[in-house]
Amino acid sequence: MVNWNDRLRASGIHLGISLTIALVCAALVFAIWYPYPYREVSGGRELFLILVTVDVILGPLITLAVFNRAKPRRELTRDLAVVGILQVIALCYGLWTVWIARPVHLAFEIDRFRVVHGIEVPTDLLDKTPAGIDALPLGGPTLVAVRPFRSSNESADATMAALQGIQIGARPDFWIPYASAKPQVLAAAHPVADLRRRFPARVADIDAAVAQTGRSADALAWLPLTSRKLFWTALIDRNSAEIVGYIPLDPY
Repeated sequence: MVNWNDRLRASGIHLGISLTIALVCAALVFAIWYPYPYREVSGGRELFLILVTVDVILGPLITLAVFNRAKPRRELTRDLAVVGILQVIALCYGLWTVWIARPVHLAFEIDRFRVVHGIEVPTDLLDKTPAGIDALPLGGPTLVAVRPFRSSNESADATMAALQGIQIGARPDFWIPYASAKPQVLAAAHPVADLRRRFPARVADIDAAVAQTGRSADALAWLPLTSRKLFWTALIDRNSAEIVGYIPLDPY
């Protein structure tokens, strides 16, 4: 006869352990790999939800199905061990998937910011990463910029590569420190008043984002922010070119 109290108790314990592990993973994913706004624009939230669904729900459900004190201890231990091993494998695979897809840089690219993900950086160009820039940082995305083209041939080659899916913002051989591109960033930026004029229905959202920066609208400018999922708007300080805020608004 099935003792459902024992099964529910075992499944509940398994669920508690799984939730604890999921919370630790959430801290890693959202605090380091996908800080705001990357959890939105890079799909970090969706990837993590898939991971949690597989790890937190399926494991305890399988325990609920296989736990039976009527089984010999050795058999019961084996069954639970198999469940645990499968769950650990699924967790490691899920974290690896989130890891390789993580954003590694926010690159100023001619007239916009582009979110660069680890999987988009060509491995054959990693050895051309400039000194002082970590190609695949472990501690979350960093700011970089794209240098100007050195010749028309280089521009044409970069355009062809972009058509094949390799954006210049993801190419280590084009990276330069963000501070070096401050004049270009400020020259490409647009006044916030322009954004308010173009999107009258979103003025409240724009003003709220401006208020969160602690600066006046006149002290700010904006640039498009491009990612693999969405287009947002980045707010920058008009003097320092520092990114100080984001608006979930497609400016194109």
